[in-house]
Amino acid sequence: MVNAEKRPIYWENILFLILTHILGAAAIYWFVKVRFSWWTVGLSTVYLVLSALAISAGYHRLFSHRAYKASWLVRFFHLSFGAAAWQASVMDWASDHRIHHAETDEELDPYNIKKGFWWAHWGWLVYRIKRDWANAKDLRADALVDFQDRHYFSMALFFGMLLPMLVAMAWNDPVGALLGAGFLRLLVQYHATFCINSWAHMFGRQPYSTKTSARDSTTAAILTMGEGYHNYHHRFPADYRNGVRFHQFDPSKWMIWTLSKIGLTWDLKMTPQRDIDNAVEAVRQAKEESVHA
Repeated sequence: MVNAEKRPIYWENILFLILTHILGAAAIYWFVKVRFSWWTVGLSTVYLVLSALAISAGYHRLFSHRAYKASWLVRFFHLSFGAAAWQASVMDWASDHRIHHAETDEELDPYNIKKGFWWAHWGWLVYRIKRDWANAKDLRADALVDFQDRHYFSMALFFGMLLPMLVAMAWNDPVGALLGAGFLRLLVQYHATFCINSWAHMFGRQPYSTKTSARDSTTAAILTMGEGYHNYHHRFPADYRNGVRFHQFDPSKWMIWTLSKIGLTWDLKMTPQRDIDNAVEAVRQAKEESVHA
């Protein structure tokens, strides 16, 4: 990977981000001035939740970290609504994310927070990334993953734009659905997801490790279906839970656990409690030593 200054500009990303913001704003105008429909608002909300879960529980925990195993039905859901999130195929997403974990806060980190909040939030998307697909070759063995990678654009277009329009034809508001469930939902989800790369590497607590910039943020967790407990995740990335404590807001964890009870997910990886306690104690001792140094 080369420095950002030497990388080619990713004009497709730039134009799509601009379009998303324009049409996301147009959705608000549509709801206020043209036609307001509770059905369309409900559809947009459901789409936001489903696509966020597909990124969190699917792209992230299932495919990138192999934190559990899932049936073809669950994988198909994650790949379909993950495509609807318009964040690249899972092959590309997982490759970027695995590099991020291997090179956190270093030059090769795609969304290195040391380059600034806005770089980590979305500046890195302005440039094309030289991906190391070799670090995700294990995913290629999954026929569904391979299919999504080869047909990503078609799946993103269908599940992210056309399907909500078809559903909204039931109450004669396909345009509202395209704007609301398509672009306004996408706009909200983009910034929610981006905040894990930016906010959760700059603001919050570090109870499990201070070796990287990753932090726990309840605010980010609420926005992303549980992804905000980022300090824990960077310390124990293979755990299917991000919010390890019972009371922490982590719908992805709850969904994965619930599906395991009906046989749709299995082999859920959990960090032993003694390892978690040891990590917390190590951070506490390090802080005490720094105070008395």
